[in-house]
Amino acid sequence: MKKFSFRVTMWVGALALLVTACQKADDIAPPRQLIPRDKMVSLLMELHTLEARTDAAGLPIDSARALFHEAQKNLYWRYEVNDSSFRQSYRYYAVHDKDLDEIYAQVVDSLALREVQLQAANAASAGTPAPTPPPPRN
Repeated sequence: MKKFSFRVTMWVGALALLVTACQKADDIAPPRQLIPRDKMVSLLMELHTLEARTDAAGLPIDSARALFHEAQKNLYWRYEVNDSSFRQSYRYYAVHDKDLDEIYAQVVDSLALREVQLQAANAASAGTPAPTPPPPRN
């Protein structure tokens, strides 16, 4: 019985994925709790920074995963979103390819600028010349 229910679930999931993949971007309505683009950029920046910090912590995988999920919940709480609204918003922006590309262009540029500012602050405290920022993306 377990094999059967697993196979049915697998086929239903595959069918649902196929149906959503075949939909045009215009056919998919925004979710009720769509996270605005600027908030999504900030949230993604924080999530990627959190992920990098967790990776750099050098913890065992299970501890790092637990730490990341706890910090992720706190981050969602600070931004007043839940994981469901984040996933639905991310999916909506992903289906609208150009939107997600533009969001991630802002995320990458902002993280690069943050890195240059951090390097400049470190260079100033060490007495070395500051690095130049990367050129903006078009």
